[in-house]
Amino acid sequence: MGDYDVVIVGGRCAGASLAIRLARAGLRVCVLDRAHFPSDVPSTHGIQPAGVAILRELGCYDTLAALTDPIERATVVVEDARMEFDGASELLGAPMLNLRRAALDAVLLEAAATAGAEVRTRTAVTGLVEEHGRVTGVVTSDGPVGARLVVGADGARSTVARLVGAAEYCRTPPERLFLWAYLEGTAHPPGHVWIGRIGDHGYLASPTDGGAFMAVVAPAMTRRAEVLADRQAAFDEGLRGWPELEAVVAPGRRIGPLHTMPDWRGFFRRSAGPGWALVGDAGHMKDPTPGQGIADALRQTTALAPVVVAGLAQAPDDEALDAGVRRWWTWRDRDAWAMYWFARDLGAAGPVPMLTAEVMRRVAADPRRRTQLLRVLNHDVPPGRLVTAPLAARALGGALLRNPGRRAQLLREARTAVTDELRHLRPPVPA
Repeated sequence: MGDYDVVIVGGRCAGASLAIRLARAGLRVCVLDRAHFPSDVPSTHGIQPAGVAILRELGCYDTLAALTDPIERATVVVEDARMEFDGASELLGAPMLNLRRAALDAVLLEAAATAGAEVRTRTAVTGLVEEHGRVTGVVTSDGPVGARLVVGADGARSTVARLVGAAEYCRTPPERLFLWAYLEGTAHPPGHVWIGRIGDHGYLASPTDGGAFMAVVAPAMTRRAEVLADRQAAFDEGLRGWPELEAVVAPGRRIGPLHTMPDWRGFFRRSAGPGWALVGDAGHMKDPTPGQGIADALRQTTALAPVVVAGLAQAPDDEALDAGVRRWWTWRDRDAWAMYWFARDLGAAGPVPMLTAEVMRRVAADPRRRTQLLRVLNHDVPPGRLVTAPLAARALGGALLRNPGRRAQLLREARTAVTDELRHLRPPVPA
């Protein structure tokens, strides 16, 4: 049986970034992944500047930035509210990046191997090794591998989560189906991202690696059968809803098929137990609309690594290691909680609520609040700092004046917003 401090199941951005940190701290680390890299997975794969700053800290930024066009400018449109941003590095400390997972994950996994982690691809995990109620390793297609800690970093359909029976809580259903294409020869300016919510569609578009351009349209999940029956028609219809983006995409030629992510859900999972932990999408997934997943994974592993290093230093006291990982799990829930519900609201199906549209008009008209919106999307400040009670009250008054015949609907929207805010003040305490 192998003899490691940590076995990490999953070698993509969560698993590889954790392996880099642990191996550099001198731990014996083994990374297992059933895929052969480079390998792609469904992902909107935008990386917020907070995540890019971590990639820089890991020493991977220069390699990744050479593969794509770093994003410094953004156009954000919510119905008739329009915001233009320039200078992401100056405002947020780093640009945004958009890299397909085949490129991103391969670079990170190579960095993990260079740091000293043993990387085994094409190796499937089929079971756990347990002693006295504690996970002490995994069973693989090549035999057992032992470790003091097993980390599941193997995505939303995590094998580790299934094997340990990690319960889900605070689940939210998917309200949008994500449909995207890669194109070449588009009319996009360099370093620019488009983010939109218009009518019943969400939008995300930006340059990605290999000189390609990614365009995402997100219709309501209620149209799932229709969209899957004719993806091209659904994609074209969605682009027509934002003529500005349609004009950018129009000269382009699609590379490969249209991609979809039709089956997903939001959730938190129990993410710590005796001898095991879950990180990244294995432990928590939110609506992809605000593009938080990769930066979330990098932030989580940044917080988890020192906890693991400190816990393993107290050998042979595994109780200290387990207690530290449980505290990290509590931190993860607190850290993700407000953004989880903010993402749910951004991705809600149907027309933009009148109250939300009025809030966004007021944000767009105020330079300070526009910058604050960027900081919310970058996970620098909680959403509540942007949509304060005074702003919401003024927006309600403005919406009532703008829509005099829809008073009852606006008051219902306001009541729902207040109820949700009270219900989602803080995450549940892990059992």
